[in-house]
Amino acid sequence: MTSAAQLLLSIFVSDLLPVFAIAGIGFVLARHAGVRVQPVSRLTFHALAPALVYNILATSTVGGAQAGRMALFYVLVALSAATMARIVAIPLRLDRRALSAFLLVVVCSNSGNYGLPVTLLAFGREALSFASIYFVSSSIFTYTGGVLLAASGKRSLRDALIGVSRIPAVYGAAAAALTLMVGAELPAAVMAPVRLLSEAAVPMMILVLGMQLERASWPERPNVVAAAVAVSLVLTPLVALGIAQIVGLEGAALKAGVLQTSMPTAVITTILAVEFDVVPEFVTSVVFVSTLLSPLTVTLMIAYLQGV
Repeated sequence: MTSAAQLLLSIFVSDLLPVFAIAGIGFVLARHAGVRVQPVSRLTFHALAPALVYNILATSTVGGAQAGRMALFYVLVALSAATMARIVAIPLRLDRRALSAFLLVVVCSNSGNYGLPVTLLAFGREALSFASIYFVSSSIFTYTGGVLLAASGKRSLRDALIGVSRIPAVYGAAAAALTLMVGAELPAAVMAPVRLLSEAAVPMMILVLGMQLERASWPERPNVVAAAVAVSLVLTPLVALGIAQIVGLEGAALKAGVLQTSMPTAVITTILAVEFDVVPEFVTSVVFVSTLLSPLTVTLMIAYLQGV
């Protein structure tokens, strides 16, 4: 085995295999133990994720300017991904609903259940702080732009903004920002449960990922699915490398940001697709295929970023 192959295998075993091992447990629980993903996902979304975001951001050394650059980085990456998806979709001759679904799966990446654990394993806690900012930014978009895309223009901006108000992680980020601005520290009796919930968040996110994949199916339109997966896993991360240079990301911020853009399609897109009847079979297929292929592309990206 060559040294390059050994490096890639080492990265996969240390950074990705633990994630898929835990996801496999979630898959088995959903398939054979009758565990329903909805209550587990709701618990993670409403209790664990906001605690994780608060704990990471409130105890991090990330400054306001650095956080702003990461948020700007996400916006530019999302706009670039949407533009590339629209161009790639032209020869596919998609109807309105299919085009909305295509844009949705390309722009919304799994920066939470998948991205945060992989970032932590690959680059440590400092990178996780930046990845959390990316995660919060992407969550805000998912519940605004993602909802509007899925609704194909049927829902108003007001409804989308109401959706943002229901994202617990946003409140966790806001509380962390307030804590840092006033220079206050929460009492130990308050921080202890927050820290415990935070530590439970990452493994629970991975379990949810595995449980949600249990419901996936093989694609009915392989060419369209392949095009969406190519934009998500290949083109978007490559463009993100250039955007990171433009906005001035360096070190842990650059590694965390670019790695987050390498993640497969977010599982929540399947929920939006079902809710708004936007070709849910296609969306589920993209989530399934992109997640299955992601170990290869993410491993290669981690290997590259280790040398940056």
